[in-house]
Amino acid sequence: MSPARAPAARKEGSTGFRAYWALAALVIGLGLGAVAEGLPAGLHTTALASAGFVGSLWLNALKMTVIPLVVALLVVGIARSREAAMGGRIAARSVLWIVVICTLSAVLGAVMTVFLTRIAPLPRGTADALQGGLAAVEQKGSGPLPGVIDFFKGVIPDNVIAAASNGDVLPLVVFSLLFALALGAISPSARETVVSLFAAISEALLVIVGWVLWIAPIGVLALAFTVGSAAGGSAFAGLGHYVVLISLVGILVALFAWPLAVIGGRIGLARFSRAMIAPIAVAFSTRSSLASLPAMLTAARQVGVSDQVADVTLPISVALFRATGPAMNVAVAFYVAHWLGLEPTIGQMIAATAVGAVMSYGAVSLPGEVSFISSIAPIALALGVPIGPLGLLVAVEMIPDIFRTVGNVAMDVSVTAVVDGSTDPRDSDAR
Repeated sequence: MSPARAPAARKEGSTGFRAYWALAALVIGLGLGAVAEGLPAGLHTTALASAGFVGSLWLNALKMTVIPLVVALLVVGIARSREAAMGGRIAARSVLWIVVICTLSAVLGAVMTVFLTRIAPLPRGTADALQGGLAAVEQKGSGPLPGVIDFFKGVIPDNVIAAASNGDVLPLVVFSLLFALALGAISPSARETVVSLFAAISEALLVIVGWVLWIAPIGVLALAFTVGSAAGGSAFAGLGHYVVLISLVGILVALFAWPLAVIGGRIGLARFSRAMIAPIAVAFSTRSSLASLPAMLTAARQVGVSDQVADVTLPISVALFRATGPAMNVAVAFYVAHWLGLEPTIGQMIAATAVGAVMSYGAVSLPGEVSFISSIAPIALALGVPIGPLGLLVAVEMIPDIFRTVGNVAMDVSVTAVVDGSTDPRDSDAR
C-alpha cells in the first residue's frame, strides 16, 4: 500500500470520530449552558471556569497539529498528484480538470457565502448573543493583513520557520507547494524517500488528531456549555442557520455536475440523471466516496464512458478529487467570520480562497470530521478568524458532510464523462 493510499483505507475501516456522541454532547452542553443561569452564582462561576478550562485544553490539542499537518499533507498530496499526472494522457487530463474545478469551487464558496449571509443573515439578536458566546471560546484569530500590496509582498515568505511560528498560512502553503513541485526535479529514489517521510509524518499527526477527536464528546460538551451559558437558545438557531447555508453551498456545487456532464461530456440530461441514482443513494447513506466507487463505475459505463477512461479517471478522482471540499471549507471559514461580526480585508479573503483551493489539490481521502479540522483551520487562519468555533461546528459536520459526499460523487462521474469526451480512442495511459 502506498503512503498516499493509507489514509483512504483508514477512512473506510474505522469509525474514528464518534460523530453521534459529539452531536449529543453539543445538544446537551448547549441545553445545560442555557439553564445554568438558574444556578447559584458561585456554582455557576465554578462550572463556567471548569468548562472553559477543559474546552481550552481540547482546542489547543486540535490546534497544535494544524501547521505541521498542513505542510505534510500538501507535500504528499501535490507530489502524488504530479505522479498521477505523469501517468499518461488520460491521467493528466483528469488531474488538470481536478485542479481547475477545485479552484473554481473555492471561489464559488467564497462568493456564495458572502452572498447568502447578505441576503439571509443571522437575526441581529441571535448574532449578538452568539458573538458573546463564541468570544468565550476563543477571542482572537490571526492578525489582519495591512493591505493588498502588503498581502502580495507577504505571499513569498522570507523566513518559512517564522511564517509557521506566526501562523501565516498562505506563505507556508506557497512554500509547501513549491517544495512539492521541486521534488519532481530530483532523482526518483530521493523523491520517494522525501515523500515517504512526509507521508509518515502526516500519518502520525492524523493519529494524534484521531486521538483528540476520540474524546471530542468531552471537549464539545465543555465548549457547548460555555457558549450555551452566554448565548442561550440563540446557539441552536445559529447552528441551524449554519447547517442550512453550508449545505446549500454543497448542493450548488453538486448541481454543477449535471451541466458539466451534458455540455462537456455530451451526455443527455435524463440519461445522466438515471445513472446517478445508485451512486447518490450510496453516497447519501455512507458519506463515503470510496464506498460509492463500484456504483460510480457502473454509472459511468451506463452513460457510455469507455472502460479505459473509467478505470483511470474514477480511481484518481476518488483518491484526489473533492469538488465540494474547497467551496464548503471556504464557506465554513467565511461563515465563522459572519458569526463573529468580523470584516476580513480583501487580501484576507483572497488568501483564504487561495489556501482553500491549494489545500484541495491532491487532498487525500480522510474521515469527514478529520478533514474538517485539517482543511478548514488553515483557511480560517488565512482569513484572520479564530478556529475555536470549529470545535463546536465539527459536532454537526455529519449533516453537511452528506452533501459533501453526494456532490463529490456526482462531480467524479461528471468529470470522468468530460475526460472521456475529450479523449481520442487511440489514447492509452502510457505516454
